[in-house]
Amino acid sequence: MTSTQFGPTRDGTAARLFSLGNASGFRADITDFGATLVRLMAPDRHGRLGDVVLGFDRVSAYAGHPFFLGATVGRYANRIAGGRFALDGVTHQLSLNNGPADARCHLHGGPGGFQHRLWVAETREDPRGVSLRLTYRSPDGEEGYPGSLDTTVAYTLPADRNELRLDYEARTDRATPVNLTHHSYFNLGGETACDVLDHRLQIAAGRFTPINAALIPRGPHLPVAGTPFDFRAPRSIGEGIPADDEQLRLAGGYDHNYVLDAGGGALALAATVLEPHSGRVMEVLTTEPGLQLYSGNFLDGSWPGKGGRIHAKHAGFCLETQHFPDSPNQPTFPSTILRPGQVFRSTTIYRFGTAT
Repeated sequence: MTSTQFGPTRDGTAARLFSLGNASGFRADITDFGATLVRLMAPDRHGRLGDVVLGFDRVSAYAGHPFFLGATVGRYANRIAGGRFALDGVTHQLSLNNGPADARCHLHGGPGGFQHRLWVAETREDPRGVSLRLTYRSPDGEEGYPGSLDTTVAYTLPADRNELRLDYEARTDRATPVNLTHHSYFNLGGETACDVLDHRLQIAAGRFTPINAALIPRGPHLPVAGTPFDFRAPRSIGEGIPADDEQLRLAGGYDHNYVLDAGGGALALAATVLEPHSGRVMEVLTTEPGLQLYSGNFLDGSWPGKGGRIHAKHAGFCLETQHFPDSPNQPTFPSTILRPGQVFRSTTIYRFGTAT
């Protein structure tokens, strides 16, 4: 493990970049600003390493961009309708940072969410691998949330496997909603690949959550069978996007929660992705009940990435392990309320291999 300066944030605070690696060359570069994954180097079928996540060369870009590239997002990942929810008889109004003018919502913790905070870093290294533990205390009232929240995310890279493990914990002194996720945009083709439409994706889910025009869940979960949302067998991400489907039109592609068959609680395989040209394969395992598939619909090329790479539409995809969007307002969804004395725990693993 190594640590280097990553430049000043917009308020002049110094950020650091930590590199975790193993003997095979598999490497993750993580900054303490936003607990953000900046770079992930994974081998292709010929053993050549390539960076498989979108990101920036300097921390100031992470402080300004609107796309959450590589960040740990919270307190509440995904959307809360109107930024409003009732808890224990009290209505709370959160900051608004997404959606049309007449239907604004709270997205990924708001404009001052976890992705824009400097986390406290602690490193650990032993023969089993290397780990970076990042902690942040969100004070009572931040972005409108009740209670103080102490959050930890630990990135672990084992010595003997090409995988990146994320373990989350959170504790509060007052009841509050908590939903944490990792927001990397993946492109398994590496730095020179244009888009992700030919990536072959499989998701272990027979149902998905339909959305309204503000991308907020509406109505009951729907079966994927017979729809462009059916990834139970591998198919390319781009195959279904042109379909004449209201849900795809509303989001401009995929931006939907999948109800995982495993149901959450125990670590289980949620998705597998193959990039056919490089042969890279990524498996996503999680303890969460949901998985948000986002096909990079709103990337627009306005924020050049590492080495000047243009982040155009569909340049990356996200597989965000999570509880369901807008759960504080959806009584039939699994609860996301954390209370004093309880501990929020969640694990997600991104595991890499190759296909011949």
